[in-house]
Amino acid sequence: MGTVFSSESSEEKAKKQEMALDKAKQIASSNPVAVFSKSFCPYCNQVKKLLSSLGANYKTVELDYETDGAEIQSALHQWTGQRTVPNVFIGGKHIGGCDSTVALHNQGKLVPLLTEAGALATASQTA
Repeated sequence: MGTVFSSESSEEKAKKQEMALDKAKQIASSNPVAVFSKSFCPYCNQVKKLLSSLGANYKTVELDYETDGAEIQSALHQWTGQRTVPNVFIGGKHIGGCDSTVALHNQGKLVPLLTEAGALATASQTA
């Protein structure tokens, strides 16, 4: 009989994982842009700076500040296949990380995606 290192049962862990996945999906679908991030990550900061410079409205979830941050990151990996941060969603669709987001911008495709998702105020919205 081995030593048990955790008081959590596998059922409890599965429930936490399911709740974290539901939370991540709800955040990604209910915001024009969602960035799952860690406050100390330079790649996350680069994406947030880019989005801010474009005037995008986005929701940031700092996983290192969330009590269920590790579970959310694990759930994002299960859902998207991407374990690393930043994990970016635009219009509820998974975009990828920093390299993918910057590449879309360099190709001139990021602003149209942000506009379509309602993350950028258009001239008619501000008038």
